[in-house]
Amino acid sequence: MMTAARVLGLSEALPPLRGRLQAHAPLAPFTWFRAGGVAEVLVRPADADDLADFLRALPNEVPVQAIGACSNLIVRDGGLPGVTIRLARGFSTITPEADGIIAGAAALDVTVAEHAAAAGLTGLEFLSGIPGSIGGAVAMNAGAYGGDLATVLDWVEIVTRTGEQRRLGAAQLAFAYRHAALPAGAIVTRVHLHALQGAPALIAARMAEIKTKREASQPVRARTGGSTFRNPDGMKAWELIDIAGCRGLTRGGAMVSEKHCNFLINTGTATAADIEGLGEEVRRRVLAATGVVLEWEIRRIGMPAGKPEIVP
Repeated sequence: MMTAARVLGLSEALPPLRGRLQAHAPLAPFTWFRAGGVAEVLVRPADADDLADFLRALPNEVPVQAIGACSNLIVRDGGLPGVTIRLARGFSTITPEADGIIAGAAALDVTVAEHAAAAGLTGLEFLSGIPGSIGGAVAMNAGAYGGDLATVLDWVEIVTRTGEQRRLGAAQLAFAYRHAALPAGAIVTRVHLHALQGAPALIAARMAEIKTKREASQPVRARTGGSTFRNPDGMKAWELIDIAGCRGLTRGGAMVSEKHCNFLINTGTATAADIEGLGEEVRRRVLAATGVVLEWEIRRIGMPAGKPEIVP
């Protein structure tokens, strides 16, 4: 656990910032699970230049963790040491162009889809079915409903851990299933997504179809974190979880969704340890029942308050 003296010492030693800095900042309110620990220091830079200047002057030994909309994230109960960077207002601008959209990394996926639709641009409707922000969507090559970031990204702007601002083309990210090869420690700040001119009525109809399908099949109004595990090759994670008898399984205040069993839910009192522990129990049962090792899709970061559970 982080002591008050350590937190105070770190916050006083950090480089100048035009944005906001908060010591011992609760992170649970930011996460879709509404669970987890605190950030030793939470930094919200004003813009990309502010972020670059801050990282350039930050000592290399200080750990840095970036978070976004926290829709696919577990922050462990012991919290995040060092600096946690959260991109907010200065990174949420969305600008339609004739051939696509320029969007800040903090812009929500659904909001980008809505701006594209309002501009008569088609090809980005799938984003309306993906929870989270554009920065996270790039980092994990998020996809759903027939589309993914790899198919629409033209370029991405990043700030490296050393404070260098760079623009990378899509080919440089070597996109794979739920993966983009960003430089280690890089933080996405802005992207260009290509799109085509389309018929507004057809675009609206497609987005309405996606919304209906998502609400019918996923626990969208629950405290959840999106798909918990990656789909193994040729298989569906939810089917394996169902075969293992885990639908509705509980641990503490955490539960496997009855509606879609590749979703974990905070029923109201779950700790991050409850949620992660339930996920590991699901992995154990699926391995025993099917021989398949499920891989986490939800990111788990920070320090556990106790000993973490791991499936071998």
